[in-house]
Amino acid sequence: MDFLNTLQPWHWLIVAFLCLGLEALGAGGFLLGSAAAALLLAALLWLLPETSWAWQLVWFALGSLIFTVAYWKFFRRVNEKSDYPQLNQRSAQLIGRVLVLENDLPGGQGKIRVGDTLWSVKAPGDLEKGCSVIVTGTEGMILLIDRHN
Repeated sequence: MDFLNTLQPWHWLIVAFLCLGLEALGAGGFLLGSAAAALLLAALLWLLPETSWAWQLVWFALGSLIFTVAYWKFFRRVNEKSDYPQLNQRSAQLIGRVLVLENDLPGGQGKIRVGDTLWSVKAPGDLEKGCSVIVTGTEGMILLIDRHN
């Protein structure tokens, strides 16, 4: 237990870098708060070298909790933003696309080929072969289409 009585700022720097290293392996942000708390504790211990090991552990625990909650509340949303929000939503990517029907759509329902994929479609009424249509929306994996001028 003599080790605990002689905790130095560089011990907390090692803890901070270990947390950052483990975070890089994919902890999802949970260890960022602990790394920040260890860095702050290293600075605090440098300024107040007589702080007991018990208080150091208390400050580390509180700092980890506060920084982790702050990360999840304020900064996590920044990581969730994407330049391509519809990347995995194939049907949503087709909205606004103009297509030509290869078959009649009696009752406004049927299938249409887009690239190499056959899609189920719904239209407000009957549409005939060769008609130009535009994709106006989706219902799951069903494309909503309407006549295009």
